Amino acid sequence: MPPIDKSPMDMSYYPNNYPVLKIQDKITEPVVARVIYSRPQKTNRPIFGGLVKYGELWRLGANEATEIEFYKNVKIGGKKISKGRYTLYAIANEDSWTMILNSDTDTWGSFKYDVKKDVIRTTIPVQKTDASLESLAMSFEKTTLGFNLVIAWDYIKASLPISF
Repeated sequence: MPPIDKSPMDMSYYPNNYPVLKIQDKITEPVVARVIYSRPQKTNRPIFGGLVKYGELWRLGANEATEIEFYKNVKIGGKKISKGRYTLYAIANEDSWTMILNSDTDTWGSFKYDVKKDVIRTTIPVQKTDASLESLAMSFEKTTLGFNLVIAWDYIKASLPISF
């Protein structure tokens, strides 16, 4: 068997902990989204502006490109996104990220990225944090209009608003 990957895959749901709530019969709202991503480690490297180059396409993790699945129609940046599975890319800049939803799934890295398959591009601000995160992390947080996909690593946090 292969050894454990340096950047293991992880998965987050909205609502948070949906599979656990489901088996405990504690579901209060239906599942809306799931993100699957690999969690690279900082390991004393400069991340933003270093490993993740400013202004360049990033697979938003490591290994396979990050995928997000919507179980119902949602809106991102005011645009309707049909339920289904998408690859999620980002272009990081110092003060903002361009988030890209792309229809080409099951791909490794961003080597075969095709701009013609972009479904949406939207720009979101980034925040500096007080504490550094060693591993890239993604989770969902509830908002008044829906939820945010929160992406954090090193001293940076970005939130992609999603409504329904």
